[in-house]
Amino acid sequence: MAFGSISNSLKKTRESVFSKISRLVTAKNKIDEDVLDQIEEILIAGDIGVDTSMFILDKIREQVKKERYDSAQELNRIIHASIAEILSTPTFKMPENKPYVVLVVGVNGTGKTTSIAKLAHFYKSNHKKVILAAADTFRAAAIEQLCLWGERINCDVIRHQANADPAAVVFDAVSAAISRSVDVLIIDTAGRLHTKVNLMSELEKIKKVISRQVTEAPHEVILVLDAGNGQNALSQAREFIKTSGVDSIFLTKLDGTAKGGIVLSIQRELGIPVRYLGVGEKKEDFAIFDAEEFAKALFEGI
Repeated sequence: MAFGSISNSLKKTRESVFSKISRLVTAKNKIDEDVLDQIEEILIAGDIGVDTSMFILDKIREQVKKERYDSAQELNRIIHASIAEILSTPTFKMPENKPYVVLVVGVNGTGKTTSIAKLAHFYKSNHKKVILAAADTFRAAAIEQLCLWGERINCDVIRHQANADPAAVVFDAVSAAISRSVDVLIIDTAGRLHTKVNLMSELEKIKKVISRQVTEAPHEVILVLDAGNGQNALSQAREFIKTSGVDSIFLTKLDGTAKGGIVLSIQRELGIPVRYLGVGEKKEDFAIFDAEEFAKALFEGI
């Protein structure tokens, strides 16, 4: 995805947080404790989170004290460097395992099924053979939605009837992936609320079924979060991490919110990389997270 697309998706976040900070410092023309207090308020109001906001402020204080920066331009540079440090993650690499088994978890309404379709389309565009598994059997609509996406992106979907045992669907899907020499298997799971203990137990059952067929699988557990939920998304993530062994985050609906700063909180406070971004409804509205590109987009035109 081009830089312009990421920049456009972060427009609301940029205007609600970083442009405000720049205007504040320009108006004051000096970085003192009053200005820092106001910066803190802007960061927290922008869903950056208290812990992450304090980390950025400590970096500003450290640099101002050491090098006596007073201009808005210098302050932006300090904040940019702090954000780049927070966002730094390993470079994405195409999976080498075959089949590479991906388990997708998340609360209903976060855009989970659409995100699965985008990820599948991405892999197919990179010449990978992909199949999907409709293991969210508790909602007939979820199965139908995944099958509809499968038709759109020309991707086979392994499915059973509604209310079937999700583990049975997964067993058949993994078997199909092996027999068809599939590169990537992406499994949709029930949109489980993190407070539902029985659903979390079911997820563990699914993981055991997978590991019996493919050693060390699932290779990746992706948690889908809605960027618009801000700090509530962070709370969801904490609960899923406790029970699901989350490896990466797919952050959706980034284009429709001013809370894109939640990326900073997720990576600093949880230590789980935001690896995928959803920036629209189309299958192409997808990006592999790039820390440098993301940080740059937050400050474009400031």
